[in-house]
Amino acid sequence: MLKIFGTVASLVWFALCAAPPTVLAQERYIASYAGFAGFQAPLWAAKDFGLLAKYGVSTDLVMIPGSARGTQALLGGSTHFGQIDGTALITAIHQGADLVFIAASLNKFPFSLVAQKNIRKPADLAGKKVGIVSFGGAHEVSLILALREWNLPRQSVTLIASGPAANRLIALSSGALDATLLAPPETGEAARLGFPTLAHMTDLKAASFPMNVIATRRSFLETNRDVVKRFLQAYSEGTHQFMTQKEKSLALYNQRMKQKNPAVVDETYQYFASTFSFPPRVAPDGMRIALDMIAQRSPEMKLDMNINKYVDERLLDEVEKEGLFKRLGGKGVAMPPALPADYS
Repeated sequence: MLKIFGTVASLVWFALCAAPPTVLAQERYIASYAGFAGFQAPLWAAKDFGLLAKYGVSTDLVMIPGSARGTQALLGGSTHFGQIDGTALITAIHQGADLVFIAASLNKFPFSLVAQKNIRKPADLAGKKVGIVSFGGAHEVSLILALREWNLPRQSVTLIASGPAANRLIALSSGALDATLLAPPETGEAARLGFPTLAHMTDLKAASFPMNVIATRRSFLETNRDVVKRFLQAYSEGTHQFMTQKEKSLALYNQRMKQKNPAVVDETYQYFASTFSFPPRVAPDGMRIALDMIAQRSPEMKLDMNINKYVDERLLDEVEKEGLFKRLGGKGVAMPPALPADYS
């Protein structure tokens, strides 16, 4: 744990040192994202489209790979906001961590299971090595749910924590992995390398999941409500602009993903522009699935199943009442319902 915290602190310190002097003179905040896949776009858009500046929240972004590390950064105070998946957060909050979900821009698994050519159906995975980013996150959860739906025992495959998508693609190409979970743009790259897609996690019966969650510390939320509200305004507008303004969003992807293949960038945009949630609310069915999954996997935790223990959307409610979502509108934009006050 100390090693992880030291790595996180180094990443955050680098982001601070890289900021221009005019930014350093202001009240500044740090927000983390978990990698370079296309589903990180809402936070990138809030920053790069100038919306965090528009709403007066001077924010630096730092990449912290994996939900466990992102959660630890929030807990340690190295970051103020984190865009991470909900799995590690739920466990940490249940165990007493001073953390809370305040928004979610992606409420389903964005992954596809890509495999070697000799693996033609889910049953062929038995005895095979499957690469995931790390244990304890959305990769592991989605794969366990998929194995259950395919009537394959969890022990029938070997899960290997293999790091970022680029590493997993190399391992797949070398034969070190038999299959791995990827999201756009890497799914397109895998197809061009000749690896077939075995399954899309979005096709699972239990596909809903709090994938892109914005989290913060409850103590920070209570003492900095105006800052958090303005952050949510910027994040909401960034999500909407990404979904509805294609050309500037393609430029965002070119810059952030360092991806120069126009076809790959366009495929990635088309996928996520129709998949993100606006307003960026936590979907109740996804939370229920996540809670059920964690409770079944770790029954000794005696997990609290009340969603309100984990989610606080009161500031998002204020943003909606003040008319931001209505003003932005957006034809074809998916709008998950607000959580009922007594939902459990």
